[in-house]
Amino acid sequence: MAQMLLKLNREEAEQWTVGGEAGKWKTEGPMSFYFNAVNRNKRSITLDLKKPEGRQVLLELAKTSDVLIENFVPGKADELGIGYDVVSGINQAIIYASISGYGPSGPYERRAGYDAIAAAEAGLMHITGGPGQPPARAQTGKGQKLDASLFETQISLLINIGANWLNMGLEGKRFGNAHPSLAPYDTFQTKDGYLAVGANNDRQFKILAERLGKPELLDDSRFKTNAARVQHRKAIDTVVADVIKEKTLDEWMKALEGSGLAHGPVNTIERAFAHPQIQARNMVESIPVEEVASGSVKMIGVPVKFSSNPGQIRTRAPYLGEHTDEVLKEIGYSEGDIDALREKAVV
Repeated sequence: MAQMLLKLNREEAEQWTVGGEAGKWKTEGPMSFYFNAVNRNKRSITLDLKKPEGRQVLLELAKTSDVLIENFVPGKADELGIGYDVVSGINQAIIYASISGYGPSGPYERRAGYDAIAAAEAGLMHITGGPGQPPARAQTGKGQKLDASLFETQISLLINIGANWLNMGLEGKRFGNAHPSLAPYDTFQTKDGYLAVGANNDRQFKILAERLGKPELLDDSRFKTNAARVQHRKAIDTVVADVIKEKTLDEWMKALEGSGLAHGPVNTIERAFAHPQIQARNMVESIPVEEVASGSVKMIGVPVKFSSNPGQIRTRAPYLGEHTDEVLKEIGYSEGDIDALREKAVV
């Protein structure tokens, strides 16, 4: 999201990235191609937001910023004193984007989550194969033509894999549900299903080892760091798989609950729509449709919620030409004008 904003408004926008442990995903050299690819166009600062001085620096930056993006577990930004209420209090015009695993409400709001975990719980993995300033128009009074192609969109999804090829000639490999730069980060078979687990850093690997009942993994030189675990991916994945297959999915969900480790079941579509977050976050809506026996049709809700206007599905899809008269009248056409267009088969 942030990278796209900078791409679209490179002359006006500046971005500050607050450093964290995830930036250490590298094996050799000062910076991995992966990290470079996903953080280009940005400037980076380091702040300890647990200290009053660090918080104050961030709030000073927020005073003159257009957008603030955070991906803390919901509630953490408020605990640090940099939540939306505080930031909007010093900059009413700021756009404050919060990205989280499950959203800021509902029974799973405090659960950690990564993309693979979300894909598992939302049912997608079940049906997928393995292997700063005002907008330019407000400044200039002129709009722009936007063009997008399916091909270029797909190429852009290769951002880190593509960087490896362009700079080192490394062909991309098939990792299935695994992560090329993190381990263990995959789906593992339980007694009665599959569990997605993502140990994103050394702290989370420690949690995983302890919850698996395998604290000795922490003393194994092959697994001391993420780089070492990636190098010995097969070994660590085998150990994790052997332990996880001994219990049911529900048993592992209970064992990992509250651990801070990103995890989740690989849900079928049926189980995905029975997920407690679906109702809590209004992700299924019913819209009136007279033509069906029930009088309504269920639709998937709006996934991005605005604080002042959460968004909703207001109407069914229109029939062909259903609003022709209505729209033409709005722009000044009379009944006679519209009839004349119909006679000529224009509308």
